[in-house]
Amino acid sequence: MKFYRLSLLLLLIGFTAKAQDDGTFTKIGDAVPAFSFETAKGKSVNIADYKGKLILINLFATWCPPCNIELPLAQTQIWDKHKSDANFAFFVFGREEGWDKLIPYKAKKGFTFPILPDLNRSIFKKFASISIPRNILIDEQGKIIYQSIGYSTEEFKQLTELIDNHLAKLAKAK
Repeated sequence: MKFYRLSLLLLLIGFTAKAQDDGTFTKIGDAVPAFSFETAKGKSVNIADYKGKLILINLFATWCPPCNIELPLAQTQIWDKHKSDANFAFFVFGREEGWDKLIPYKAKKGFTFPILPDLNRSIFKKFASISIPRNILIDEQGKIIYQSIGYSTEEFKQLTELIDNHLAKLAKAK
């Protein structure tokens, strides 16, 4: 009887753990996974090339309603504010979307930040298996210091404050 109860308990714990899985592969404090990406058609770089900068990665899709709420705010509250800061890099990756969709989308929306293809989810799969939008903030040492899934006003405010504060500290240190 004890064996039966223990087996049932372990089974329930397993189901509960699986039910709470948000599909995230990375956690705060992890090193950013290694990957390369195109910054323009035919021009590739490696994420490690940006070590020493605060890097914001946004994973989105053009068809995603929460993404289309978040990205205009990222333009005005993050990119417009920090695009000239040499300590900051911002990359938006279109999950399962190529240049053919992203270039017209960017023009239509009036975005000036880099929107880059992740046609086969090769970048997305480094961080997660499901759910967009996602934001990943990486410090100058290459460590993940913030992650979010979905869009909420509170989370976005937390992200912008973290970026502002971190860049202010980097500016003072130099």
